[in-house]
Amino acid sequence: MPISAASASREILIRLHEVMASRTSAQAKLNQVVATIAGVLKSEVCSIYLRRDGLLELFATKGLKQEAVHVTRLAMGEGLVGTIAEQMATLNLDEATSHPDFAYKPETGEDLFHSFAGVPIIRKEDAVGVLCVQHIESRKYEELEIEALQTVAMVLSELIANAGLIDNAERRGSKIQDTTAQRLSGLKLVDGMASGYAVFHQPRVTIEHTVAEDIEAERHRVYAAFDKMREQIERMASEAEFGVEGEHREVLEMYKMFAYDEGWRRRINEAIDSGLTAEAAIERVQQRTRMRMRQIDDPLLADRMHDLEDMANRLLRIVSGQLGSAAQAGLRHDTILIARNLGPAELLEYDRRRLKGVILEEGSLTAHVTIVARAMGVPVLGRVKGVRRMIGEGDLVLLDAGQSAAFVRPSPAMEQAFESRLQASQKRRAGYAALRSQPPVTKDDTRITLMVNAGLRDDIGQLDVTGADGIGLFRTEFQFLVSATMPQRERQQRLYRDVLDASGDRPVVFRTVDIGGDKALPYLRFDGHVEENPAMGWRALRLALERDGLMKAQARALLEAAAGRTLNVMFPMVSEPWEFEEAKAIFERQRDWIAKQGRQLPSRIHYGTMLEVPALAEMLDVLLPKVDFVSIGTNDLTQFLFAADRANPKLAERYDWLSPAILRFLRRVLIACRESNTPVTICGEMGGRALEAMALLAIGFERLSITPAAIPPVKAMVRSLDLSAAKPMMEKLLADPPRNLRDALGEWARSQSVDIA
Repeated sequence: MPISAASASREILIRLHEVMASRTSAQAKLNQVVATIAGVLKSEVCSIYLRRDGLLELFATKGLKQEAVHVTRLAMGEGLVGTIAEQMATLNLDEATSHPDFAYKPETGEDLFHSFAGVPIIRKEDAVGVLCVQHIESRKYEELEIEALQTVAMVLSELIANAGLIDNAERRGSKIQDTTAQRLSGLKLVDGMASGYAVFHQPRVTIEHTVAEDIEAERHRVYAAFDKMREQIERMASEAEFGVEGEHREVLEMYKMFAYDEGWRRRINEAIDSGLTAEAAIERVQQRTRMRMRQIDDPLLADRMHDLEDMANRLLRIVSGQLGSAAQAGLRHDTILIARNLGPAELLEYDRRRLKGVILEEGSLTAHVTIVARAMGVPVLGRVKGVRRMIGEGDLVLLDAGQSAAFVRPSPAMEQAFESRLQASQKRRAGYAALRSQPPVTKDDTRITLMVNAGLRDDIGQLDVTGADGIGLFRTEFQFLVSATMPQRERQQRLYRDVLDASGDRPVVFRTVDIGGDKALPYLRFDGHVEENPAMGWRALRLALERDGLMKAQARALLEAAAGRTLNVMFPMVSEPWEFEEAKAIFERQRDWIAKQGRQLPSRIHYGTMLEVPALAEMLDVLLPKVDFVSIGTNDLTQFLFAADRANPKLAERYDWLSPAILRFLRRVLIACRESNTPVTICGEMGGRALEAMALLAIGFERLSITPAAIPPVKAMVRSLDLSAAKPMMEKLLADPPRNLRDALGEWARSQSVDIA
């Protein structure tokens, strides 16, 4: 057994270096490679499978039958070897036949061997082969053996690419680029339409040398690269175009935390100790990170891992001197940027005038890059499977994030249809712009209040752009979610004051932090319990009342920011009236403390509650006399009413907002609020869709708080609606509902020329 992973790897790498320097055939080199690995690891079998013509072919073996070489072939996903290549994951089995993907190949003679371990050979983020070992006895391989295999596999990828083990045509195999028109589907991360030519972000550096000649020299190269990277991050943080303060700066603060992480530097040092160059050591650590990422279910944690990958790519470019990302090379044309994933710091490097859109193979709604892209006004389509295989450099791409689609190498008919939609969208936006100064008044003179939902400093500018009546929901947790550390009271206060200053006389409703559950904060320690149903778990007001220090700090910040002005505070996830009373009491105690200090207080304070939990509707007679206003959160309310997780793709379209059950429930809450003269507002996505908004107005709602982008189309709907005709229609439909209420409402809207496009 080897003494350590580093010593085993170093010994193998030294011998491989000698093998590859020899003047022998490619096959002879591979035969020597497997013999060397088997000898050092004292393995009875060592085999190399390489990808050729889309299949994994046994190219060399020590221990299996030689007549199987170049005969045994496995498809991607077939057998243990195919599974490793397809999933780019490591397998370590004490009994190979017990694995469900085991496929017996009698020509190899492998029936003698029980234990199996295999690692992918990865080149440019794609599996080009598999390196595996086997033993007769049944045992799990030691961690140090697996690490040695992973290190060797990385070196083999270089040898395969550079030493003529497979020719270029063979290596391309199934990767021949399609030239036909394609429609790619994904997830809308940032709405918008754009056209441009595909440019690959290409943060990955081609590593020319993997085996170190001088370990200490490689170590010093890494140290120097770390110093330079830290300087870059510090400079970027000080020069960020979004200003000195704000959420984007806080994203960069997260980067600084990674840049100064000593654990990360230590792991790279350990990889250098095994005999790798600085570039190979960084890549080796990142391969481990990627394998861990594939096993992470928590989207927030996965996003933080992507941030680390962004930093590793930056470090790799610095240490190699290959500063050739698309951003640094400069964009020559209107560009649709293609990447597996993208870090916010990398996105900030691009020229906004040329960058028209982004398509990601991964990505999520909660990722930092999504936040930054939204602020930049760049449409983003995420979760596009196989995007880097389906799109070639320089291909024309039509991106329609609103339709969750991208059209690659479009036909003339596709281009014409896209241009028509784009022109229609632009014309419609121009028409919407004309509506900005027009009030949202129905044809029968009912004034509707349209407010926006916000959460970022940059969202505030949308008030003037859309002509909204105010901010009906300011999500204060956004500042917490993009911050590397808990935002201090002073920083919170500055944000809230800026929001109030920007809104002027228009009202702003601040919702206290809705964190916990599926919006966990990495810097906020919990008890370690993993919630199976986080949306219905320990979050929002439940968490804030337990950790009242969090709410006290926020209360002080809000009260001080609103000095001399009206403060509207709303508490999320209220389930029972006493929770509202306790939250209000915290604010009142902070108010009394500020008053005792002789500081200026808000001129008025209005306390309200979110109604998201159906149970609260049964306590309205108790609650309403205590509150100043109610906001109905339709996103959470819907999933609670239907017991349907809105994040589950199978349920996403199963239960409709335009359901009689939801509309009847909302009407009941509305009637109770009216009887007590309590203002009530609809918050959430439901009110931001023209047809759904029409239905809400028809049952009696007159206050909507929606996304800024939804204001123009909803206002257009309002101004085309005769509410006096809509109300009796809705009463009739709810009294005897059809199976598909949406179709019935849509048909009525079209017959009345209501603008629901």
